[in-house]
Amino acid sequence: MAAPDTSRYAEEAAAQHLELIGAAPEGGASVLLLAPREPGFWPAFVAAPEYADGAPDPLDRWSKRVIGALARDWGGEAVFPSDGPPFAPFIAWALATGRVWPSPVGLLVHDQLGLWLSFRGAVRLPGAVALPQGENPCESCAGQPCRTACPVGALLPESYDVAACRGFLDTEAGEDCHARGCAARRACPVGQAYGRNEEQSRFHMKAFHPR
Repeated sequence: MAAPDTSRYAEEAAAQHLELIGAAPEGGASVLLLAPREPGFWPAFVAAPEYADGAPDPLDRWSKRVIGALARDWGGEAVFPSDGPPFAPFIAWALATGRVWPSPVGLLVHDQLGLWLSFRGAVRLPGAVALPQGENPCESCAGQPCRTACPVGALLPESYDVAACRGFLDTEAGEDCHARGCAARRACPVGQAYGRNEEQSRFHMKAFHPR
């Protein structure tokens, strides 16, 4: 049997402004993880009907429409982090791709997206799908600036002080993080090269901590 043409998955995902960030084995199947593809993802979403229709959860609904269509075309099953409980094991899948690792501040880091790694969804396909693996960027990161970037030290390797983070976002000094995204994520050199749109960061921060 001929090996599946894996290049089509990345190309067709990219056409929808999604990044194929790795494949995780799951029994006899493979789970292809999809993230925003920068820099075009946010303008594409803002131009989509879900953004302007006034209904709740526009980004999740966009993801289900777009990734659902990809799954149908690929003969697979779409899976989303917003569905549950029970919730799909996206973190475990990511760590199994060979392209994602725990960072020094506990957040997951990707070899190309850095600390801006996020999941829009996944497609479960029958059989094995082999995708390239990468190298942990933190191992060669000089100084690891993410460790000291959080103004209130809310992010540690084994813990996240949610109360300290939210409290800081309520202050005048926290406006920068609320408007531009998490300072630790922004400090990651790999993530800086990826081109995250600040409007997207603002959207997520407002969802995390409305004020």
